[in-house]
Amino acid sequence: MAARCFFLAPLDLLARVLARLPQPALLALGRGLAWLCWPLLASRRRIAGINVALCFPALHPAAQRSLARASVVNTVVGALELVRAWFAPPRVLAGLADVEGLEHLRAALARGQGVLLMCGHFTHTELAVRLLSQALGREVRVVVRRHNNACLEAWFDRARAAVYGPTIGKKDVRALLRNLMDGQPVVYSADQNFTYQNAFVPFFGVPAATLTATPDLVRRAGAVLLPFWYRRGADGRYRLRIEPTWTGWPSGDPVQDAARYMAELETVVRECPEQYLWAHRRFKTRPPGEPPVY
Repeated sequence: MAARCFFLAPLDLLARVLARLPQPALLALGRGLAWLCWPLLASRRRIAGINVALCFPALHPAAQRSLARASVVNTVVGALELVRAWFAPPRVLAGLADVEGLEHLRAALARGQGVLLMCGHFTHTELAVRLLSQALGREVRVVVRRHNNACLEAWFDRARAAVYGPTIGKKDVRALLRNLMDGQPVVYSADQNFTYQNAFVPFFGVPAATLTATPDLVRRAGAVLLPFWYRRGADGRYRLRIEPTWTGWPSGDPVQDAARYMAELETVVRECPEQYLWAHRRFKTRPPGEPPVY
């Protein structure tokens, strides 16, 4: 393994240098890398273009293309924000975020409840989690997709564990329930394409295969769901917001609850659509009889 992972040492050093850059420099570097790598991002650009056209049909085609481009640029910037999340010392992150609604999270944790912090796939999600953790003064767990490359996965997991504590695999339901039952705050998103325990509910008016198991997870763990939203402002600082549980959630109807989640997420995405991860094939799974869109 060590021989195959020789590239990690210089990568680790580079990441630690990048994580310490001033915020304006980090964002400018991300934008520059996006345009430098533009030809290599053809597949992601195509997916983002399709998603934006599906979700914003009222926009002029030129505006759709502009939004898709901005989304791809933010995705590249997000890679550097991920590096900052993993490797920046606390002093580098000090004063970088405004956090609203932290009292809702503190109150639930004080009751001994685990908290499922429901969010979405924005391009700077893990940095938002790190900033929340720093404001809260304790680790906030994350649910992650494991990487197929063993070397990279070991590096990713080590970096994440250092700032979030032990990570939870995307399909490791037992670990997720265990953390919630232990009273941990766990950041969780169910807005990617799901092929199991799913239902087709509207997302920007498009049927989207969405996980329906979330209410059952919360019930089984005796936890509470709190919406967790975030965005990067024009000044480069981050606005984090924790809201009370949605009124009437859970409703007793998992499909209705999934639709509520998508509707709430859509409202937040509209606040800063260029920061959402449109490069993901959100509509890969289609309702029976409907043609593929990608």
